[in-house]
This record gives sequence, C-alpha cells and structure tokens, in this order.
Amino acid sequence: MIDPVFWLGLSILLVAVSLTALLSVAIPAFRELGRASRSAEKLFDTLSRELPPTLEAIRLTSMEITELTDDVSEGVQNVGQVTQKVNDGVSGVTNQVKQAGVTTRSVFVGMKAAWKTFNRSDHLSEDYDDESYAVGQLPVAEEQELDLEYLTQEEQVTAYEDVPSSKARSLKEEDLSR
Repeated sequence: MIDPVFWLGLSILLVAVSLTALLSVAIPAFRELGRASRSAEKLFDTLSRELPPTLEAIRLTSMEITELTDDVSEGVQNVGQVTQKVNDGVSGVTNQVKQAGVTTRSVFVGMKAAWKTFNRSDHLSEDYDDESYAVGQLPVAEEQELDLEYLTQEEQVTAYEDVPSSKARSLKEEDLSR
C-alpha cells in the first residue's frame, strides 16, 4: 500500500494548516479580549471614582425625601386639626343660631302674652273691683286657653307649669296628647 512516510507528511501538513487557521482566528480574538479588558479596567476605575459620591447623593436625597414626607404628614395633621376646629365652630354657631331662634320665638310669645295680659288687665279693671283680684289675675271661671301655637313642646310644659289651674292642667294633657 502506500508508504507510511507519506501518511506522516500528510498528517504534519494537516496539523500545520489547522494551526495556521487557529492562529488566524485566535489573534483577532485575543486582540478584542485585550481591548475588552482595558475597557473593563477603565469602567471599574470610573465606577470606583464616581460611585461613592453618587451613592452619597442618593443617600442624602432619600434623607431629604424622608424629611419632606414628615413635613407633609405634619401639615396634613395640622390641616385635620384646623378642619376639626372649623367644624366645631360651625356646630357651635349652628347651635347658637338655633338657640337664638328659640329665644326670639320665646320673646315674641312672651310679648304677645304680655300684650294680651295688658289688654285684659285694662278690661278687668273696669269690670271687677280691685280688692277681690290681684292685678292681671282672672277669676277661675274666666280663664282663657293658652295660645301655644308657636311654642315647642318643652316651652309648652313650662308655660302650663306657670298656670296653676285645673283648666291649664287639662289643656296641657290635651295638647301633649296631640
């Protein structure tokens, strides 16, 4: 068959071609690896110079944000307290207005009753002698019904308590049953 020297030479030739192909591909790859390592080294240098101040700035910013958050929370609480005070003030004013309305109504009812009593006492002084009745007091037979149209139930009870007659008690029971 073929001579073994031939096979040896062919094997050496194939190994040489393979090494040449390997070196022709490996040399550019090694150059790129060298460039990448230099770029990585520059990146690490930049990071070691820039990262600590950046981290410090981030830490300070987070502290400022925390302080601002606390300030905003405190402001919201203050607004809540002011709102509560305003609501309390409005409630107080509302209650005072209601009380003023009741007081005004009571004054007008009192004035109306006084006017009726005044008119009645003028009329009484003509019909009765001064010795038998006190001024403004009617005899039991001539007592008139109380005008409780504009009074609240509480004021009606007070008005009936001021009149000590049986007629007033019956009127009180009748009005309260309505």
